[in-house]
Amino acid sequence: MHEHQHLKDHYKEARIINRRLLLAALGTLLLFGLLFYRLYNLQVVNYQDYVTESDRNRVQVQALPPTRGLIMDRRGLLLADNRPSYTLAIIKEQVDDLDATLALLAELVEINAEDLEGFEKRLQQRRRPFEAVPLTFRLTEAEIARLAVHEYHLPGVTVSAQLVRDYPMQDLYAHSVGYVGRINDRELAGFDDEQFHRYSGTHTIGKIGLERQYEDTLLGTVGYQYVETNARGRVLRVLEQISPQPGENLRLFLDTELQREAVAALDGRRGAVVALDVNNGGVLAMVSAPSYNPNLFVTGISHRDFRQLNESLDLPLFDRTIQGQYPPGSTIKPMLALGGLHHKVITLTSTVYDPGFFKLKGDERLYRDWKRHGHGTRVDMLQAITESCDTYFYDMAYRLGIDGLHDFGSRFALGSRTGIDIPSERAGIWPSRAWKRGAMGLAWYPGDTVNVGIGQGFSLTTPLQLASMTATLASRGRFIQPRLVAAIGNTLTEEKSTTLDSVDSRHWDAVFEAMENVVHGARGTAQVINKGLGYRMAGKTGTAQVVGIAQGEKYDSEALRERQRDHALFVAFAPLEQPQIAVAVIVENGEKSSKAALVARQVIDKYMQLQLRDSEQLVRGAESDARIF
Repeated sequence: MHEHQHLKDHYKEARIINRRLLLAALGTLLLFGLLFYRLYNLQVVNYQDYVTESDRNRVQVQALPPTRGLIMDRRGLLLADNRPSYTLAIIKEQVDDLDATLALLAELVEINAEDLEGFEKRLQQRRRPFEAVPLTFRLTEAEIARLAVHEYHLPGVTVSAQLVRDYPMQDLYAHSVGYVGRINDRELAGFDDEQFHRYSGTHTIGKIGLERQYEDTLLGTVGYQYVETNARGRVLRVLEQISPQPGENLRLFLDTELQREAVAALDGRRGAVVALDVNNGGVLAMVSAPSYNPNLFVTGISHRDFRQLNESLDLPLFDRTIQGQYPPGSTIKPMLALGGLHHKVITLTSTVYDPGFFKLKGDERLYRDWKRHGHGTRVDMLQAITESCDTYFYDMAYRLGIDGLHDFGSRFALGSRTGIDIPSERAGIWPSRAWKRGAMGLAWYPGDTVNVGIGQGFSLTTPLQLASMTATLASRGRFIQPRLVAAIGNTLTEEKSTTLDSVDSRHWDAVFEAMENVVHGARGTAQVINKGLGYRMAGKTGTAQVVGIAQGEKYDSEALRERQRDHALFVAFAPLEQPQIAVAVIVENGEKSSKAALVARQVIDKYMQLQLRDSEQLVRGAESDARIF
């Protein structure tokens, strides 16, 4: 019993327990210290970082696209507008099963293969997190209603009203005003950070025409809003908003009534019409026919529609006014005659013998006149322009030489871009020795010079260049850079001009008289259009060969296919005493220059009517104001 009592050491057990309690207390204090340190680190040291991360989970930045600037004609008629359209889009980050969502949406709205293809491409493009990616556009009211009913099981699917570009005139201004289209991968890849920022929330960009040339002006400045969202990404409230700034509006020189008249005058034929204001270079009408509806391109053109336009033999997508390059034919003869007078290789009274052809010394080739038996034994400059005598200009060009021809024609901007304010203008060809050596590696021959004298050979011009040349003639040597835009917002665009110096006024008078005779003279090549003409017009006819005719053969229209026949050209300005409008017309494969002349007369007639109407309205307005005061 005594031995058993000494087996239990209470003092030792107490020391063990106390030691364990101390260790437990120290462990607890250490854990509390670590917990306190962690809390201090979260709430004090890294507070701002975690607050920012938290805000990112519930606060998102959404881009607010600006309203694109409007484009109007000279009378304020809208040519490019913005209209509301409902767009179906998907926020990928909020969708668990994208394929299932797309399948369900296909049951609710019309989604074709092209919509899906475009959606997949846009998904791969650079974009902001939680940015909605458009799937299809122009939803109908019935489709919107069906989506609203099924909204509860379509997370990440949004329907938003956006302003979409609209061209109310459809095909009337397709080439000059142009169109906007979806931003493609190539364009997006070329964006720098600033451009990527500017196009946030915007899915279209100017592709051609004024829409492309003035993209920066029309686009505006993007805005932003900071929104609070719930766990499912639904917007709860707007925390802050920076409003977008709309783009500037463009007011043009173009006149819709005159534009319609030019289209009607072409009467469905392929060709181009350009009308310029002689006094300021403003483009009053600019028609390339046939045309197309630019609205097809705004939200993405279908493969079928694009193939139909792109493969058409009539080339509706091709802007003939600035890209079509045609031999100018006899339309440049007044300008060349002025050059011959200026360089003193001809005089107002010098004449040539015209047996119906011209022949270079030592060369058997005959350069034939369009009139088989010629224009007579004493053809002077007045008769040569009035009756379009080729032989006279063969002889003059040979004596002036290619260097003189090139120098004088270059002063009228032939062979160079006019500088009009739309992209893709072509320069044409105003040949020279250097040009031929560079382009073909060949020397220049006298026969080349002879052909340039009648606007054939290597010479190529655009309808815009011919209109600009004619306006420069009408203003007696003042070249004004053509422009479509009259004002950006409330600011007028700048006129740029140069003057052709040192041309004798008598030479200008002589050329004007000859061009007047073309229309009003008894033997003028455009006399067919002078019947009932209530004003004096100066003009010049021309034809341009499409296929070459062998030496000694006669042009036979019936033996040629329609698209191989000569082009018909005409240039004119009016009224003669104080020119206001200059016009250039080409009717492709029209053969007879009178067809182009009739188009020009119809356009100028309309212009004169509009001028008279505007003057009468100003007078009535002034009389009304006078009565008020």
